[in-house]
Amino acid sequence: MAQQAVDRHNKTEKKEELVEKLVHINRVAKTVKGGRTMSFAAIVVVGDQKGRVGYGSGKASEVPEAITKATNEAKKNMVRIPLREGRTLHHDIAGRYGAGKVFLRTAPAGTGVIAGGPMRAIFEVLGVQDVVAKSLGSNNPYNMIKATFNALQGINSPRMVAAKRGKKVGDIVSRRENTNSKLSVEEA
Repeated sequence: MAQQAVDRHNKTEKKEELVEKLVHINRVAKTVKGGRTMSFAAIVVVGDQKGRVGYGSGKASEVPEAITKATNEAKKNMVRIPLREGRTLHHDIAGRYGAGKVFLRTAPAGTGVIAGGPMRAIFEVLGVQDVVAKSLGSNNPYNMIKATFNALQGINSPRMVAAKRGKKVGDIVSRRENTNSKLSVEEA
């Protein structure tokens, strides 16, 4: 019994270096008998800049409380996104949530993060360095974030595709390169 207590206290806790970005704060006024009651809603994106990211929203009567609630929810809802070379996405993909539509494209090294508003915050905390993103629908930050997460969760790495097909990663990656070289030979 005493041994378990010692082990519990001697454990080295891994501190996760999480980056938090406040995306949007909305002030809401509710009219009541005695006047107006102000409330605040916050959206926060949290990530480790190594492929894990999450988002959350919180409501409270004070801004710091709303941000704290949103941050705690974001930490609970973190997901892992596969990245190519740790800097960009594996393939182009579109995402949708309600009227929010987004299109995410891979980009060569040195491009940077070309995205606006809430999408930029997501890519910065995710650790993506090169991406081109376009929001085609609603500019509501809630829907844009959910549409971006919808797209990111649809990304498949070559390893995931190989596992689904029962093949080796080399077969899938080399096939893609061979098809690209065949196209360039036919074009010439």
